[in-house]
Amino acid sequence: MKHAIVNGVEISGDAVQFELDRLVRFYMSHGMTMDEVKQNLPKLEEKALDQAIGAKLLLDRAQELDIPLMAADIDAEVSKVVTQVGGPENYKKALDAQGITEVQFRKELEKGAKVNKLVEQACAGVADPTEDEVAKFYEAHKAEFVVPHQVLCQHILAKGSDDAALDKIKAIRERIVSGGADFAEEAKKNSDCPSGQEGGSLGWFGRGMMVPEFDKVAFEMKKGEVSGVVSTQFGYHIIYKADEKGGGQQTLVDVHDQIKDLLRHEARGRAMDAFVAELRANAKIEYRECCGRHLHGKGEDCHCGCHH
Repeated sequence: MKHAIVNGVEISGDAVQFELDRLVRFYMSHGMTMDEVKQNLPKLEEKALDQAIGAKLLLDRAQELDIPLMAADIDAEVSKVVTQVGGPENYKKALDAQGITEVQFRKELEKGAKVNKLVEQACAGVADPTEDEVAKFYEAHKAEFVVPHQVLCQHILAKGSDDAALDKIKAIRERIVSGGADFAEEAKKNSDCPSGQEGGSLGWFGRGMMVPEFDKVAFEMKKGEVSGVVSTQFGYHIIYKADEKGGGQQTLVDVHDQIKDLLRHEARGRAMDAFVAELRANAKIEYRECCGRHLHGKGEDCHCGCHH
């Protein structure tokens, strides 16, 4: 991945990773699968770097404009963080772990709040997508709004392929099906899988997400059943099927808010692209690419022989 230097300041790898994580979360929340993320990773990394450059330019511009903030605005942001980390004690521990004081942290929050206000100013003229635009998008992308068949399962694992492992899982199953033991409790006490701490919960999953032997049983068994012993490369399992939901076409009502959010995001993105383009036109942006040892502008040659 190439590196960028904006007005003499290098964009950190952490800043690019932050933008990449945000992009992945956004696109996955709008239907992109992990396989599609991997396939599109080079493009996403390129976009993340561009967004990190834009964020740097926005931060510099917000500082130049000295956008006014109320102390209450920062207090509200601090309160959000305190809640997110689980209270004042954890908040203090988090600051100590990062080696910063609360005053320093508040200053960082101020920078972010100023950028947010600048973004709102730049997007002030962006209208919400109309119902007609939402409906047209749905019709054009209908094939993308299909929910796969999914199951909700718990499991208990006895690692190994020997008689001891088999006897262990059989004994656990007998205690459960006889009505004398709770599946989740047995998982917590006896499962060799980390999921045991969550009562054996695997959450919702679709076909092909588990190894074939496990997948086949999980989808063929009935809701509320405990499976027989299932042998896989990991050992011996028993599965409890808590629920399932069939696949099918989602309606416009189902995905209306999701589409509206996506279209709003894209419209605001275009407005921000135009705003940041103006900032970029007046900035000095250089790149370090390929060999990682040479700093040069786009379109220039470096003595390692590469051209960018």
